[in-house]
Amino acid sequence: MAAPIVNAEYMKEINKARRDLRSIISSKSCAPIMLRLAWHDAGTYDAQSKTGGPNGSIRNEEEYTHGANSGLKIALELCEGVKAKHPKITYADLYQLAGVVAVEVTGGPDISFQPGRKDSNVCPREGRLPDAKKNFQHLRDVFYRMGLSDKDIVALSGGHTLGRAHPERSGFDGPWTQEPLKFDNSYFVELLKGESEGLLKLPSDKTLLEDPEFRRYVDLYAKDEDAFFRDYAESHKKLSELGFNPNASAAKACSDSTVLAQGAFGVAITAAVVALSYFYEIRKKMK
Repeated sequence: MAAPIVNAEYMKEINKARRDLRSIISSKSCAPIMLRLAWHDAGTYDAQSKTGGPNGSIRNEEEYTHGANSGLKIALELCEGVKAKHPKITYADLYQLAGVVAVEVTGGPDISFQPGRKDSNVCPREGRLPDAKKNFQHLRDVFYRMGLSDKDIVALSGGHTLGRAHPERSGFDGPWTQEPLKFDNSYFVELLKGESEGLLKLPSDKTLLEDPEFRRYVDLYAKDEDAFFRDYAESHKKLSELGFNPNASAAKACSDSTVLAQGAFGVAITAAVVALSYFYEIRKKMK
């Protein structure tokens, strides 16, 4: 499918969709599942084969029925209402915008968002997303495949500060933090405390303490929320743009705008010449 033309009209629709998403996420307290939708659409990327990634393919039944995507039909249906109001926006842009807004609405950092992703109907094979039951080497295998780093792995894990696990979806139950609708650094604070009654710690959470490089970031983010917010915003942006070149999209929009501007300029020059010729003829007749 063709990439959208990111012009002034498209940006206007993006801003309207952002407002609609903000309203839906606030009123329905659905930030966690919207963030999960954005992550799971993007997290299938393979840097070597250039397949998967944030391309909206998760909207297809073949993909949203993958085991790791259990429950995401709820988020897809919520986004469908926004899509109906703003049909020009691609699903790929819409899902990533929903993730950005989910973090914003719950008090997290502002994340730079550049639209222009194109949609795809090609679904990646099942098994590309992280498995919560596995250890740090598995996390590296998955995130390195995407082209992400150790810092990205730990920063993005901090997104578990939002939401809770549901046994019917993952086999696990419970929230990671005391305030699962507030985006802060409490995921790391709780992780360092060890087991806490009523709070969840997945094997993929606890393994962050087992690797020295991962542990370094856990310690940093637990004591410095500003550092976590800064790194999270950077890592989230990277995840949301895997396989997508926003500069190319912007360049295309600028090129289209230049062509339009040049065309308008040409019309103006022609009109001016015609007008001058007209007045010249008038003056000749008056002499």
